[in-house]
Amino acid sequence: MTRVGIIGAGHIGSTLARGLADRGYEVVISNSRGPETLEGLIAQLGEHATAGTVTDAATAGDVVIVTVPLKAYQDVPVEPLAGKIVLDTNNYYFERDGHIDALDRGEATTSGLLQQHLPTSKVVKAFNHLYASDINAGGLAAGDPQRRALGTASDDAEAIEFVAGVYDALGFDTVSAGPLSESWRLERDRPAYVVAQTADELRDNLAKANRLP
Repeated sequence: MTRVGIIGAGHIGSTLARGLADRGYEVVISNSRGPETLEGLIAQLGEHATAGTVTDAATAGDVVIVTVPLKAYQDVPVEPLAGKIVLDTNNYYFERDGHIDALDRGEATTSGLLQQHLPTSKVVKAFNHLYASDINAGGLAAGDPQRRALGTASDDAEAIEFVAGVYDALGFDTVSAGPLSESWRLERDRPAYVVAQTADELRDNLAKANRLP
């Protein structure tokens, strides 16, 4: 089973850790305050989860999830993530992150910024356009006509395939928005953002998105 490193133990990170550990993934989760602050969470997650430093999670993970505030993306270690699939859950909240001109002008994407920071990694957008509370509660069996779809985007086909497998394990269909340059279609204030939608509805919402909200 794939070992997943998680950098960031906020709402998304801790919820994903729970969902993945419950499905047999080995999880190494970290935050900026140190593994000792995660003892309570690890006790809840059980035998498939351990806490470590950010470097521990980046090094130990076969695949790594980066789920930190966008303003901290440049603190993510580069060398331990070389060659690895890196799931990016980031969203841009200028109220929290400060204004980033390239994003304000629609000239960059949040995942593209992380890819620039991690030039030897395979960055893929994932889990950014739903509430954390829906990750382990919103899934349905494959083939259910009401099954919710989640979006992804990457320049790497293997990364999209991995995300699709995780989505399916959690009970979601997958729709690809295309390469990272199109990942803005999944970002904040676009039609697909935090909306429960089927695969067909998600495709429609991606298509009608405007670059500048």
